[in-house]
Amino acid sequence: MEKEIKHAGIKLIATDVDGTLVKDSSREVSQEVIGTIQQLVDKGYYFMIASGRQYGSIRKMFAPVNRNLLYIAENGAHIIKDGQNYAVTKMKREDVTAIMAQLRGFYPEGCHVVASTDHGCFLESKDADFIHLIRDAYRNDVTLTDDILAHDVDIVKLAIYKKGSIREVGEKILVPAWKDKVKVCMAGEEWVDFMDASVDKGNAMKVVQEGLGITPQETMVFGDNENDIGLLKSAAYSYAVENAKEIVKSAAAYTCPPYWENGVLSVLKTLL
Repeated sequence: MEKEIKHAGIKLIATDVDGTLVKDSSREVSQEVIGTIQQLVDKGYYFMIASGRQYGSIRKMFAPVNRNLLYIAENGAHIIKDGQNYAVTKMKREDVTAIMAQLRGFYPEGCHVVASTDHGCFLESKDADFIHLIRDAYRNDVTLTDDILAHDVDIVKLAIYKKGSIREVGEKILVPAWKDKVKVCMAGEEWVDFMDASVDKGNAMKVVQEGLGITPQETMVFGDNENDIGLLKSAAYSYAVENAKEIVKSAAAYTCPPYWENGVLSVLKTLL
């Protein structure tokens, strides 16, 4: 279906990673994806990775083409251009303190918290499997601590994780409790993310578009989850992968095959 769409005048391409380009928590992307990105850059396209992950994680995933990429990390709280911070939006300290007080109450239920900065993350968890997930699967730069709040650092995102699913806690408790104070959203089945109220992948995309002098009509994006809705609304050529939730598909102009059928890759190749 996507081959019937005329992709005219595109200058900027952005894709989410987990659930869109690859399976959640993947360590790497295929060489075919890397090669296709390089070909697109060589043809003059700007290419951006727009993820809820930390910059360190996605930078390592796309290492062979790093110098050519733009990054939106932490759902838009951290924008990187030419390997340097382009914009960083920190959370208010009082919000971090209040949210942490609630999230710690879910530790006995098997939940774990990640506190992200623009240069790494802090974990209070002592669970070996969770530490392995964050340090080795996501390939984040990790500091273990007994108390996240004891560190004098700017937090750009808090995220709570529960293996299997945190959706019930997220949708029934956490999102209603915080949606009027900060940006809070489900980020896949196992994560709930908290950022400053101004943070959104779509807002970050607008910053980048304005900086590059590129319009939504010249932009193509891909996503799968609620935290991609703003991103999808920022582009005329917006694709939700077929495995996306219906609310996400409704925000996109088009759909493409699911990540396990390399849907994003199939659309990208139409530009070559």
